Amino acid sequence: MKPAHAHSAPPRLTRWHVLTISLLFLGYGGYYFCRSDYSVALPLIIAEEVRKGTPANVAQVRLGTIASFGVLAYAIGKFPSGGLADRFGGRRNFLGGMFGSILFTVLFMLGGGFPVFTLAWLGNRLVQSLGWAGLVKVTSRWFSYTAYGSVMAVLSLSYLFGDAISRAIMSLLLAHGFGWRGVFGAGAGLLSMLLLCNLIFLRDSPQSYHLPPPEENPLNLFSDVSAAATRPGMAAIFRTLLSSYAFWLVCGLSLGTTLLRETFNLWIPTYFTQMVGMTGAQAAGGSALFPLFGGLSVLFAGFLSDYLGPEGRSRILFGGLCFSVLALLGLAEVTMHAARFVPLALVAAVAFCLLGPYSYLAGAMALDFGGKEGSATASGMIDGFGYLAGILSGNAMAHLAVSYGWQTMFLVLAGVAGLTSVVGGLALWQQHRRAIAIGLLRPAEGQ
Repeated sequence: MKPAHAHSAPPRLTRWHVLTISLLFLGYGGYYFCRSDYSVALPLIIAEEVRKGTPANVAQVRLGTIASFGVLAYAIGKFPSGGLADRFGGRRNFLGGMFGSILFTVLFMLGGGFPVFTLAWLGNRLVQSLGWAGLVKVTSRWFSYTAYGSVMAVLSLSYLFGDAISRAIMSLLLAHGFGWRGVFGAGAGLLSMLLLCNLIFLRDSPQSYHLPPPEENPLNLFSDVSAAATRPGMAAIFRTLLSSYAFWLVCGLSLGTTLLRETFNLWIPTYFTQMVGMTGAQAAGGSALFPLFGGLSVLFAGFLSDYLGPEGRSRILFGGLCFSVLALLGLAEVTMHAARFVPLALVAAVAFCLLGPYSYLAGAMALDFGGKEGSATASGMIDGFGYLAGILSGNAMAHLAVSYGWQTMFLVLAGVAGLTSVVGGLALWQQHRRAIAIGLLRPAEGQ
């Protein structure tokens, strides 16, 4: 069945729309120059701490704890970041997150021990929480709801390809003799250039170029108030979202999928060095497979969901999570004597099955729920709940890997994916009922 908006004329894109997509894409991808650096540098930082006299296992757990605190700061920041973007505009969020991330990355680079590392990384992750909510808000102001799926698919590539490209660049830097501090400094410099471009050219809405405002989804939770003279306040937006059962299911999906994504983003380079026997540069390059295949998944899932109609996203979410379980069980069976291509292929498979469905949650689905009034708040809350679980990706996963081995860690992650797929099944069932209730689908015979 075609999507409900298939009869609508395609939205007109001007050069200003293309410029806005490009700036948001490059800007958010640039955030990863000051985010993936920690994961790539972990083996080198661990080695430096060992030279200072800290046991390797202790250093790994401490750095994993810093990562967990960073995810906690990111999760906490997500909740107000959406409300701030809905209240004051997405551009301010987007640029502010970039500027703050550059400052804290430089502080981390200049630090010489765990206290400064902790302060700098927490500050970095806190200010980076402003970025995605700002991007979603700007998108809601610039693009028609009939283009949400395709636009957000492209923009979601920013955090996947941005991650992959930043890791590839860092791999080259490491291969040419850069230390971890050089990697951090290069990341701050590259993000500074992207900040300058967005500061000059990015605008909050098409009205800045005397273009008409876009249409918003008539089924969003704020459709009754969008035409009202007064805009809903932050408290009213939060109440409306939290009273929706469908919204809570999406938050539940975010919990499981974010834990899986954050664990892979953080620990795959270390897994490749310790379990697969790669060098630091090889592990950084190998870890780029995860965001690279995830990016392909985002494009495939984005266009396929439009083709499948009202239940498209829910069906792909459920199916992707089920296949992720199988790939994670495969990683749990990999031994140190396995051929190198086996763990590489399985990591790529997890990325392809997981990251396309994951990209829906705080992207197109947040826009569908929030419209122009509450899209950033919806995105921030979905991401915020997800990163509350993502906290476990650091300290808890470090303990699992150190105490019980990498295979046990992947077995636990397979269980997480299995439980999340159950939530995905409930979301699919709820979406099916809602589609029938509003006339997008016909009930099956006998239903």
